[in-house]
This record gives sequence, structure tokens and C-alpha cells, in this order.
Amino acid sequence: MSNDLKQVIFPVVFHKDYTIDPPGGHRFPMGKNELIMKILLNNGLLDETRIFTPNAASRKELCLAHDSDYIDNVLKKQLDKSAERKLGFQCSDEIVRRALAAVGGTILTGRLAIENRIAFNLAGGSHHGHPGHAAGFCLFNDVAVAVKVLQKESIIRKALIIDLDVHQGDGTACFFSHDPSVFTFSIHCEQNYPDKKQFSNMDFGLPEGTGDNKYISCLKTNLPVAIQKSNPDIVFFNAGVDPHLDDKLGKLQLSNSGLIIRDYITLELCWKSKIPVACVIGGGYADNLHELAYKHTSVLRATQLLVNGKQPKKDFP
Repeated sequence: MSNDLKQVIFPVVFHKDYTIDPPGGHRFPMGKNELIMKILLNNGLLDETRIFTPNAASRKELCLAHDSDYIDNVLKKQLDKSAERKLGFQCSDEIVRRALAAVGGTILTGRLAIENRIAFNLAGGSHHGHPGHAAGFCLFNDVAVAVKVLQKESIIRKALIIDLDVHQGDGTACFFSHDPSVFTFSIHCEQNYPDKKQFSNMDFGLPEGTGDNKYISCLKTNLPVAIQKSNPDIVFFNAGVDPHLDDKLGKLQLSNSGLIIRDYITLELCWKSKIPVACVIGGGYADNLHELAYKHTSVLRATQLLVNGKQPKKDFP
């Protein structure tokens, strides 16, 4: 890293339960979370004193967003086979512990963002989780629960959820479809999962192969409108890296430069508006976990450029 880049270490949330061994051959890369932390430490983007360990989310916290009967079925590991197929996992002790830790992590990240302007959870972004059912590897919707907890405690009134994962955050849109205090914004691939989209406040379903220029143009044109309309007390930013051209499940063909510019633009708009940002890592799928974990550091690398008044390099036309 350049010697003239002053490091401003923002808080990072991590729990050992984020990293578990997935079932054999499963495409969900559960080993990436700890690798992200190690890369951050090795590259000077993090030090041990700025790593925060969350408490697992409580049933009371989950009940602020999710249906109580659904919560109890999960906690008792009593999801039926149909529900487990929709989730994509068996509802095991490890999976439940991981989900509870991730939700607790996003709640803590929201609190730390209020105090520090930006904070990062090295898990989270489970945006396919609905009020009463799991879907798409998402058992509980961590951002939905975190928003409700912070509102309940009168820490925030209004929130903006910026979802730039390649898949639409259908669960998140469902949670807040009738809640004027929460504004949902999504840029995703229209031809990707889920087949049935929900309605966010602002949705941009881009076609396969969109690429950097059209994606960045869409973001720069529309995100300021979302910020102006929502006037939020906090932003929850799902910084999924699955729009990347090498991603196994992504189809939007963003380059490395496109990914970091995406994150920089998002953070810069919030920073200039003095809106705290709680970042969650969202999706990312690859066989090479080290390369995938490095992609997930994009949002922290973009933050360093921002606070140092530097611009990311653009190497696409």
C-alpha cells in the first residue's frame, strides 16, 4: 500500500461463528469471512483493537422483524424439508448459530456506524430472508432486524438500505413495503435470482452483461435521488461482490475497477451528506476463496481512498 496513504481504521465486526465448514461441495463460501479479516490485517486496513465481537441476536430482537412462529421453528431446528430446500441448507445447529451471530453483528455494526460514521460487518446481507420464511441461503434478514432494533431504541428514525448485491433483495423489500420510515434501493441483474421480484422503493434491474459504464451511470444518476427522498439517519449498504465478472452467480460483468468505483461513489455520497454507513458484505461466489475474500475488501479500500481525498483508478473505457 502507498506510503502516502494515511490509515484511518474504522471498526470491523467479526464473530468466530461466521466461519463454519459447509456441507461437502456446497457453493456457499462460508470460509471467506475469516479470510477477509486476515487480508485486512495483513494490508494494514485493520488492527486488532478495532475488531468488535457481537452478541448473538436474541429472540426478542428477531421478533421485532420476523414472525414469532417462524423464529421458534428455526431455533428448534424444526424447518420442514420444503423450507430447507428454499433456504438451501439443512437447518443445523451451526447454521443457526451463524445466522444469529450475523444478525447480532449487523445490529452492532449499526451502532458503531452511528458513533464512527462508517463500520463494517464481515458477514450479513441476508436479503432473501422474508418475515416468515427463509430463502436463498438467508435464514434471518440481518439488516431488517438491525433497522427495527435501532428504531425501537430510538437511535434512528429513518433508514436507507442500499442493496448492490447482484440479486434483488426481495426479502428486504417485502419487510419494508408498507413502512415509510425505511427506503429500499436496489441495483441488481434482472435475469438473476429470485425469479419473482418484489418492489423496492427504487429498483433497477439491469440486463446480463451490463458492464462497468452502464452500471456506474445508473448508480451515479439514481442514488443521489434515493438519498434526497429518504433523508435517512443511517444507511445500511449491502456491498455484495457478486456483480463481478468472475463471480459464479453474477451476470453483470463488473471489473475490479468497476467494483471499487461502485463502493467509492456510494460511500462518498453518504460521507458528504454526513450519513452514517453500516456495511455488510453480501454475496460473492468463487472456488478460490482468497481471491473472493480480497474482492470483499473493496469497500474498505474505497473507504481509505475516500478519507484521504483520493480517487479510485478507472481502467475501463
